[in-house]
Parts: sequence; structure tokens; C-alpha cells
Amino acid sequence: MGRYQEMTTQELENELEQMKQEYRSYQKMDLRLDMSRGKPCTEQLDLSMGMMDALNSQVDLTCEDGTDCRNYGGLSGIEEAKVLIGDMMENHPDNIIIYGNSSLNVMYDTLSRAMLRGVMGSTPWSKLEKPKFLCPVPGYDRHFSMTEYFGIEMIPVPMNQEGPDMDMVERLVAEDGLIKGIWCVPKYSNPSGLTYSERTVRRFARLKPAANDFRIFWDNAYGIHHLYDDKQDYIPDILAECKRAGNPDMVYKFASTSKVTFPGSGIAALATSQNNLVDIKKQLSQQTIGHDKVNQLRHVRFFKDIHGMIQHMQRHAEILRPKFKAVDSALEKNLAGLGVGEWSKPNGGYFIMFNTLPGCAKEVVLRAKKAGVTMTEAGATWPYHEDPHDSDIRIAPTYPPLEDLKIAAELFTLCVRIVSAEKILEERTAETGNAEE
Repeated sequence: MGRYQEMTTQELENELEQMKQEYRSYQKMDLRLDMSRGKPCTEQLDLSMGMMDALNSQVDLTCEDGTDCRNYGGLSGIEEAKVLIGDMMENHPDNIIIYGNSSLNVMYDTLSRAMLRGVMGSTPWSKLEKPKFLCPVPGYDRHFSMTEYFGIEMIPVPMNQEGPDMDMVERLVAEDGLIKGIWCVPKYSNPSGLTYSERTVRRFARLKPAANDFRIFWDNAYGIHHLYDDKQDYIPDILAECKRAGNPDMVYKFASTSKVTFPGSGIAALATSQNNLVDIKKQLSQQTIGHDKVNQLRHVRFFKDIHGMIQHMQRHAEILRPKFKAVDSALEKNLAGLGVGEWSKPNGGYFIMFNTLPGCAKEVVLRAKKAGVTMTEAGATWPYHEDPHDSDIRIAPTYPPLEDLKIAAELFTLCVRIVSAEKILEERTAETGNAEE
């Protein structure tokens, strides 16, 4: 089978009729499959069940420094947890605050603090005419919805193979003092799985923003989420690079164990400069006396050190590799050479990015849903859910059982082929009509 664009109209119409018959057979299966969210599957959650035995009523819940984890205190977290998470984040424990279970919550707090109180004495963003954020696209939908919630204007920045378009980023932040930040998922990016190049990270560190309260929101959610032992992406530490470039305060770095242990009961962290930490703790001390130290200790006792965490993540990878392979195999088998889409082949993270022909993504997602497969909403990877090309679809292979995933992937590729064929035929009809006029 050749490229759809090279088929005659009759050949493509015949192909489309056969595909629609196949699609109707899927509809009769009454499927209920979900590839919409990047959630760990049950087998991944089972890997952390031993953490429930790390503490019990008979063990000593006192930290090495004498802190009783059952009581108040410890605003920035217990030292053992800061050492463990510091190794995970590749940052010194002194630069880290340990929070509750959700890094998204930490990002929300960080935005909220900037809106209400400003950043290190600057004018609160809520008092500005229109604060703005740069948003690499495609990107993480929850970053965008949070920014929209606060009324911050979002400016899309296209991604390339090295990360965000840094020529555009450098120009915009230097020209406009109302640009206050940029969202980044630098490693195994959500949704493309792409990792920023070393050159891109260093260009970020050397930015010269017009706003002295400009901050890079560096969401390193997938820092240790490799799929392969022999193919692991690497990025330089952004805090060290910013300090080296003379911009030590320019970055907030976020991470959590949400996809390492239990998403609902993990620990989140923020790493940043000492100046930023002083500013953050002023607000944090009014918000809480300290986060869940018992849960922090439970993580430390379970993993013991970063080596235990790395071994744990290798077991995660053993579960996820076959799922990513199953999706990629279906895409290769059914779509390669047809000229109807492109997709990423990440070395880690939780997602595969699929790009349809322009104008097809929403219809592909709708067709899949009508046949029983739920995908992430088309457009969700863009600010305001407005993908101007209508081509980006995020595939989340992690949650469904492998056999269900294989069926969902086959059906997805069928939907891509149907919608693409219809689009090409529609364009040919329009061209013929225009020519006759």
C-alpha cells in the first residue's frame, strides 16, 4: 500500500470503504478502553506496596537529627527526605523544600504567591495590566489550565528537536517585561517524550529577561523515568547552569514521586536558590507548620537511598516497555509509509505524541471515542485548547492492560487512516469544484 496522497481517487475510495467495514466491526465489540491520562497501572502501583510495611506501630519514628515525625515542625521537610529527593533531582539538600504529595499543587502555590505577593519584593503579578507566560507547544495541559485560571496570558512557543524555539524565547523575554515565566518539561517532555538538548538548557540559563521577576518553571516530572537501561537521556542541572551564568534566582525546579510510588500518596519537592527559598518560606510558614513527615520517612525507609530508587524505576520500566513497544508496533505496521501521520519514539516518560495531517486530530479522537477508545482531548496540548493545526494527539500507553492496549492501538490507527482518507478526498473534491468555477 502506497501513500494515500499518491492513490487515485477510486483507489482511495475503495480503501476507505474497506476501512469503514472494519471500523463497524470494532463498534460491535462494545469496547471500553482508556488511553487518555498518564496514570500508572495496577502492576506499577503494586511495586510500592512494600512501603506500607516500612513503618508500623513498633518502629522508631524519630529522624537522625532527633525530630519526631509524628509531631509538628519541619517546615522544609526532614533531612533524610531532602537527601533522597535531592539525589533524585540532582540538587543539594539545602536547596530543597519537601511538600505534600503533589508537585502540581506546589506549582499552583508558586503561581498564587507571585500573583498575590510578587516575587522577592516585586510588584504582585495580579496588579499588572496583563502578566504573560511562554508555553512551549505541544505541552502539558494542566500547566496551561492553571495559568489560564490565574488570568495569565499564554504565548505559544513551538518545540523543535532540541526543545523550545530558543531564538523566539530569548527575543520575547528580552523585549517584554510583562513576560513573567515559561513552562518547561525538560526531560521526556509531556507529551512528546522529547528531551531538551544541553545547548538548550544552557541557553535557558543565559536568558536576559526584561523582567527581574521572570522565572523558569522547570517541571522535571520524568527525571528518572527511563524506559531503557542502554538509552537514557541526559540534561545538565538547570540550577547549576543558572548559577554559573550569573542568574541563580531565575529557576524553580519541581519534581515528585507521583509516578515513582503512589500518585495519591507520594512526596513533592521544589529546588531553587537560597534567595528564592527565603521568599517562599515567608509564605509557607503562614500556610503550614510542616508537611507529612511520616510519609517522608516512609519513603526514605523504603528506598534507603537513590540506588534503591533507581532499581525500583527499572522495575517500572520492565512493565512499561512492552506497552510503548505495542503502540509503536501498531503505528509502524498500519501507518508507516502512508503519509498520514508522524509520532515520537521516546526513551522515557509517559507519552507518545502523534501528529495527524492538518485538520484531522479532533475527528480522529471523536471516531476513536465512538468505537470505545477514550483519548486525550485533541487540542489539550495547546493553551486554551486551541491547536491551530488540529494535528496533535497525546497517546498515554501506561494505564491499560497490555492486551487492551494492543486493541486500542489498532483501532486508533484505523481511525487515523479513515479520517486521513476522508480529508484527502474532501480536499480533492474542493479542488475540482474550484477548478470548474
